[in-house]
Amino acid sequence: MHHANTAADISPQTLTALSARALPVCLSVGSMSLVLAIVLGVLEGDGLRALSFSYVVSFAFFLSIGLGALFFLVIQHIVRAGWSVVVRRLAELTTLAVIPLAVMFLPILIPVLLGCSPLYEWNHADVVAHDELLQKKTPYLNAGFFAIRWVVYFAVWTLIASKFFAWSRAQDSDGEVAWTERLEQWSGPAAILLALTSTFAAFDLLMSLDPHWFSTIYGVYYFAGSMVAFLATVSLGLAALRRHGLLLTSVTTEHIHDLGKLLFGFNCFWAYIAFSQYLLIWYSNIPEETNWYLKRQQHGWEWISLVLIFGHFGIPFLGMMSRDVKRNLSLLSGWSVWLLLMHWVDLYWLAVPQLSAEGPAIGLLDASCFVGCAGLFAAAWLWLAGSSPLVPARDPRLPESLAFHNI
Repeated sequence: MHHANTAADISPQTLTALSARALPVCLSVGSMSLVLAIVLGVLEGDGLRALSFSYVVSFAFFLSIGLGALFFLVIQHIVRAGWSVVVRRLAELTTLAVIPLAVMFLPILIPVLLGCSPLYEWNHADVVAHDELLQKKTPYLNAGFFAIRWVVYFAVWTLIASKFFAWSRAQDSDGEVAWTERLEQWSGPAAILLALTSTFAAFDLLMSLDPHWFSTIYGVYYFAGSMVAFLATVSLGLAALRRHGLLLTSVTTEHIHDLGKLLFGFNCFWAYIAFSQYLLIWYSNIPEETNWYLKRQQHGWEWISLVLIFGHFGIPFLGMMSRDVKRNLSLLSGWSVWLLLMHWVDLYWLAVPQLSAEGPAIGLLDASCFVGCAGLFAAAWLWLAGSSPLVPARDPRLPESLAFHNI
């Protein structure tokens, strides 16, 4: 017989004790790793170009997790999902990470405002002066408008994250159904704003690294990767929490199964979008478009391309197809680690050929930037989670979520 918990069975659980132990460790490791990355970047002697590209890859990685959480959250409210109530608070807490990410964006923004960014050639007046195409793109690709756009992006993301979390927490206090209705009412406009801001953020952060190239599908590509990154992260987070005795009764195999199905589905969606972008550019065969792929098909980059084809899609497609894999949190966690690694490789493949066309050179600098950003991201998540209950215990759909069973 399948036993279903009731709302009365769910005791309030928070991250207070875990946060007290883990937050200082995450903060220390993150800070020391970034200091090491800066030292290694200076020793490169290339005007901090290698450091900047390593940092932008890591920043884009953790930004994608926050944006994926935002999309997941608003989608659950749009479709009035009941199954996800017990895992929704984890998404709400992850959306708050966009707030510290605004601070982490400053090392990218400040050099742009100073007109000396190691990342963006459109930011250098002497380069633009001798490039007719960049001159025509100047109304969009200029430091002032770039900064304004990112202020708008983070303002929108912070507003959505903070409001949706505040309304959910308000329902924890009074249990009013009106909060659920408000969340559903505003989820549609929030989804539209997220789609627009995340698309243009992907254009600005990554696509403009090569300002001579463009793809109208680039924003969807980044969105697909963001959903994969968030779903893999929440699966790993859930496994970690359960090892510490949290969410053992509220989250069941049925919820894990649905997270696994979404992870599998969005990874297939990422592959579909990646192939669509390549196919459209391949059959049109326009030099200004194909040159971007040409860099990624020679001098060692073709091996990274093959890793993405098989590692990001082919192997996980076969490995995650089984229903049993999706219902086993240990196996799902293993695939989540694998897909997060592939997601980082994907972002590296998107960005770094602009720095090193002669071939990939993944090293200690990249690892230091990643660990540094991961430590700060995790510390911020733990701090923002505070004493918030891990399950919205007074959500009207909680009984439905607790009784959820896959067909």
